[in-house]
Amino acid sequence: MYAEVAMMPGTNRLLCLGASVLLVGLAAQPAPAVAHDLPRTYVVSRSPGVLPEGIAIDRDGTMYVSSDGTGALYRGTVRDPRLRPFRADGVEDRTSTLGVHTDARGRVFSVGGAELTVHDRRGRLLTTRTAQSGPLGASDLNDLVITEDAVYVTDWANPVVHRAEIHGGELGPLEPWLDVRSAFPQFPAQFWLLNGIVADRSGRTLLVASNGTEAVWRVDVATRQVGQLDLNGAPFGADGMLLRGRTLYAVLNYGAPSGVYIATLDEELRTGAVTHRITGAPFDLPTTLARHNCRLYVVNSQNDAPPGEPPYTVSAIDDPTCDRP
Repeated sequence: MYAEVAMMPGTNRLLCLGASVLLVGLAAQPAPAVAHDLPRTYVVSRSPGVLPEGIAIDRDGTMYVSSDGTGALYRGTVRDPRLRPFRADGVEDRTSTLGVHTDARGRVFSVGGAELTVHDRRGRLLTTRTAQSGPLGASDLNDLVITEDAVYVTDWANPVVHRAEIHGGELGPLEPWLDVRSAFPQFPAQFWLLNGIVADRSGRTLLVASNGTEAVWRVDVATRQVGQLDLNGAPFGADGMLLRGRTLYAVLNYGAPSGVYIATLDEELRTGAVTHRITGAPFDLPTTLARHNCRLYVVNSQNDAPPGEPPYTVSAIDDPTCDRP
């Protein structure tokens, strides 16, 4: 099946430079059988103004969702359609929380404003790290990825990736690590708008999404060399992303119909092609996604019309690339 992908208007956090209409060939494959006794919709909150943004799911199915509208964190499980507030120390002082991820120890990492915080499963604050201001001013941290030896964080307000080293499980200072303008020096600094970030299993390669350039940028961690991921020359302004082997899952909500786009990449993560596009219902301006047992969990932000309208939800769909029976 071939589909026409049309331009869409930007939103408050999804501003970007214009781009032309693009056509992408998309392979249609039947979705595999999965556990249909699990909920298809998860209610994050019924309180006004929450505007969910980020999501993380542990191996045991524990789900965390962040709020752009209030800064709160919510917790639930893939087995229960209702999430509840996660009482995380210090988060009540945040006005916005965006990226959220967990590590192998079950610790909860989240970012909001210029702060990166780490909590344990009981909500106790373990660490706070504050990002320095960048070339354009105060940091506005957007998303993060955790590797074996570091945490990398994107900055929406500056064309900068920040890094905090991990030593013996302890987090070092959060410091500016990469100014991505070197890859595209003629592009206006204020429009890079860095979003999602993912790493390969080795932690040697990062993929960084930039709404402004409508591209995903490949970063070699050892050399800090930056190059554009080539998806057959198509603009690809991703928001949240997920990398599983050579499969890149991305949520698009600008420059193309909102939804989940799946690409297969080469072994070096330099080139690839979009193979699946899942758009339309049940999404409501999706921002990012998580994967658990052949299902994709997609956050419906409602950020195109804040404060949105409760309930605020996460939608679960089958992963069309899943190879399990």
